Amino acid sequence: MTVTTPSTMKELKDTLWKAADKLRGSMDASQYKDVILGLVFLKYVSDAFDERRERIRAELVADGMTEDQIGDLIDDEDEYLGNSVFWVPETARWKYLAENAKGIQEVVGTAGKSTGELINAAMVSIMASNSTLTGTLPVVFNDDSIDQRRLGELIDLLTDTRFTGHGSTKARDLLGEVYEYFLEKFARAEGKRGGEFYTPASVVRVLVEVLEPYSGRVYDPCCGSGGMFVQTEKFIENHGGNTADAAVYGQEANQRTWQMAKMNLAIHGVTGNLGDRWEDTFAHDKHPDLKADFVLANPPFNIKDWSRREDDKRWKFGVPPAGNANYAWIQHIISKLAERGSAGVVMANGSMSSNSGGEGDIRAQLVEADLVSCMIALPTQLFRSTGIPVCVWFFAKDKTAGPKGSIDRQGQVLFIDARNMGYMVDRAERALSDEDIAKIGRIFHAWRGTKSATDTDYSDEPGLCYSASLDEIKAASYVLSPGRFVQSVEVEDDGIPISDKIDQITSVLYRQFEESDRLQAVIREQMARVR
Repeated sequence: MTVTTPSTMKELKDTLWKAADKLRGSMDASQYKDVILGLVFLKYVSDAFDERRERIRAELVADGMTEDQIGDLIDDEDEYLGNSVFWVPETARWKYLAENAKGIQEVVGTAGKSTGELINAAMVSIMASNSTLTGTLPVVFNDDSIDQRRLGELIDLLTDTRFTGHGSTKARDLLGEVYEYFLEKFARAEGKRGGEFYTPASVVRVLVEVLEPYSGRVYDPCCGSGGMFVQTEKFIENHGGNTADAAVYGQEANQRTWQMAKMNLAIHGVTGNLGDRWEDTFAHDKHPDLKADFVLANPPFNIKDWSRREDDKRWKFGVPPAGNANYAWIQHIISKLAERGSAGVVMANGSMSSNSGGEGDIRAQLVEADLVSCMIALPTQLFRSTGIPVCVWFFAKDKTAGPKGSIDRQGQVLFIDARNMGYMVDRAERALSDEDIAKIGRIFHAWRGTKSATDTDYSDEPGLCYSASLDEIKAASYVLSPGRFVQSVEVEDDGIPISDKIDQITSVLYRQFEESDRLQAVIREQMARVR
């Protein structure tokens, strides 16, 4: 099968998605996702292995080694594992699979096994050779629901696209982009289920731009497929930092999602501690002693059935109601913050004003403890998986002036109303633009006076942002909706007297009433005729 290599990243993504989509067949969405993401991961580890192998060979040749000597040293597993490269056994390497898997017209490949059998064996051998991948990779490729001929075509396509990077782009970066693209496509395809493992990139970027996690311990207690960590690494790289300065910790309750997160981090070269298995964060905290510098999280909204214990030491500000875990997530996250730690948490809008089950009292205590730093109301339709309007809570253990010239914001909360931001990706989904995200970041950092702030001092802007005192929030019954505090933009006077406007509106309304009466009469007449 000969395929023209796509010339742009968009062409590459689109080509791969169309090819992958041919495999859908009778598979359910979750199985389909496992197959495609598993293949992309397998291609990544093999490419990274080959790249390291060639580098070792070049170094040994430069040292004057003979081919016999090179043959012994090039297969030293420590030379790979010690450089954050997974060891890939020979029969799991992509070249072997491409040569031995069935061709388009064949049912069984030259190795006497179906494509699915070969890939399953490759996954098992890679996990056996790399303890950090134990239980992570899918072994589903020979199931009856998978069209082996289509699977062979996809192997051919992945082979011919040659993941060696476009221009200066590294193979790892290229494959990482493809993996993220597929995650997004699968999240859209799976609807509500997709929201359990994927947070829209623009929402994640808001958290990252506000928190600025340049270094330190980064934690996500419900990490999904690991998007918060990937965006953190990108932020550090984009600002010229060293990604090794950030230590990643996470937890995920769903097995398949935990596996996706492990693969996602690996494919981006992120070394993270996601625990030795998937676990419920409330029932079995995998990082009980962690004190994080940054927490970024998008907990599942309004969970009614969760592992609740009234005597849990995390409920410092009040016991969360049994029928909603929102304030359990918030308090768990606050319990994980280091002395100067900060957090960004995506929540359903109802969390800002709910009083049921004692939530209002918990919120009041959070405010009085001066832990709430910033509240952002986001536009609707950012999440294809839910129509629930969302907001972002930001917490800070220390709002005093810091060593980087920050402004003392004790006793204050910044409110940002971003509901009018964003653009429609399609009829069902909205996204925040780069400028929207940068604007939110500028407002916050000007307010806080952080090192990255521009020379412009912070000032309240009607319709957009407002810095409220704790007394003002108390007067609003501790409701934290930005709309309560951000004043409306003044509408320019058009010179038309209000009485004239009322007369005009009344006249239009009366005409509409008359037209409604006329249409009702016509409909009644037509219905009478058909009786």
